[in-house]
Amino acid sequence: MSGEAGPADAAKTGADAGAAPLTERGARTRARIVAAAREVFEERGFLDTRVAHITRHAKVAYGSFYTYFPSKEAVFLEVADRLFQEMTQHDLLPAAGPSPAARVRRANRGYYEAYRRNAKMMAIIEQVATFNVEFQELRRKHRAGAIGRSAKAIERWQRAGLVDPGIDAEMAARALAAMVDHSLYLWLVQGEDAPDTQRLLDTLDDLTIRALGLQA
Repeated sequence: MSGEAGPADAAKTGADAGAAPLTERGARTRARIVAAAREVFEERGFLDTRVAHITRHAKVAYGSFYTYFPSKEAVFLEVADRLFQEMTQHDLLPAAGPSPAARVRRANRGYYEAYRRNAKMMAIIEQVATFNVEFQELRRKHRAGAIGRSAKAIERWQRAGLVDPGIDAEMAARALAAMVDHSLYLWLVQGEDAPDTQRLLDTLDDLTIRALGLQA
């Protein structure tokens, strides 16, 4: 990966195998660096961010950064990993709820709220995804988990006679996730002209419900 090289004796991140456990103070410092990194990435973008920008914003010594992260790429991966965990906890088709259609509506609104909160970082993520292979793999891992859970929900509904058994559950989950995700990206990140939010979400709900043949 390209980027600033850390000191030769920089310690591995706390997440690395064999790393010593962090003290309470160390954990607080690390968390402050991660929080500051996110704010700096959102302000400057990934390419223009330097470790010095992050440490200055976190109010820690420059060398302290390398106690916890070997590079700005490493802290970016941690920021992105946390963001993906928040984003993908809202399954497209959650298991619990009064009815499948109600679950779809609740999930779409949960995902919209998460996307809206993270819109600035989502823009940076799209930038980094074009050239960072390690980051691409991280995004694929989280996306695959969410799609897999949605596919299992479709399969359950197929067994219950609620969805056409001829539908490919995995491909349906992928296609529906892409529709929702890209629609929100254009709306919240690109600022593309669109109907009001409620109309957009209602339409995404209707398209998902009708695609699966669910009772509204």
